[in-house]
Amino acid sequence: MELSIEWVSHWKDGQEMKAYQVMPPKATDHTPSVLVIQEIWGPDEHIQDMARRFAESGYVALAPDLYSRGGRPDVLSFARIEAVKRFFDTLPQAAWMDNTLREQYLNQLPADEGARIRQTLGVLFGPRDTDAMVSDLKAWAQYLRDQGREVASIGYCMGGALSFALATELPDLKAAVCNYGVAPSSESMTAIQCPVFGFYGGTDHRITDQVPQVDSAMKEAGKTYFYEIYPEAGHAFFNDSRSSYDVNAARDAWAKTLQFLASQIPL
Repeated sequence: MELSIEWVSHWKDGQEMKAYQVMPPKATDHTPSVLVIQEIWGPDEHIQDMARRFAESGYVALAPDLYSRGGRPDVLSFARIEAVKRFFDTLPQAAWMDNTLREQYLNQLPADEGARIRQTLGVLFGPRDTDAMVSDLKAWAQYLRDQGREVASIGYCMGGALSFALATELPDLKAAVCNYGVAPSSESMTAIQCPVFGFYGGTDHRITDQVPQVDSAMKEAGKTYFYEIYPEAGHAFFNDSRSSYDVNAARDAWAKTLQFLASQIPL
């Protein structure tokens, strides 16, 4: 299948933003679209691969680079982030979000390498302007709507949370998929107009343990929420470039994601 792939630009508040766009063969102005929202690592090869997979399934796929507005800083260059990912793959999953435990492993690295990874980690895991990211995603959704396309969103980890949050801010979003991301507040759920589907790893307790409360809050708000928990899977089980990949959970989640999208934005 010959896909049309390019990095596209869009402007917001006088600043340029970039996104990885993939068009399926014979796409028209009315071919529906999927916003593919990055993990904390940005639109890396995994996210680009997911965009290609959605395009191969018949959707226009757009993966915004949420670090690109006004120019991506050197500390978040693709090379620096790849170094952090390689470091994370040497860690037990318990250390991913445990600063103290992670620091023990950082201290085992050569000084210069450890300093660079610490600097990038400090930005990646430091204070994050989620509202600004959602605002940028809304601008990208408008970019797609201006082409005559219906828009759904799907995200992974940080992007899963942003996909869920986007549903609270975008009344004409057709569907939202949240892969192992935290949910928005129960108060903001009242604004959601589209169905939401969440996929979670059973051993990812920090996020998955909250799912029953999320389900209750969505039901109380009268919203449509489906979810799937894979008992043996952990965080980032969909990412086949990482040690966390779980082929069985990923295969099932992929099939159910496509079924869900087809029910909301048929081709």
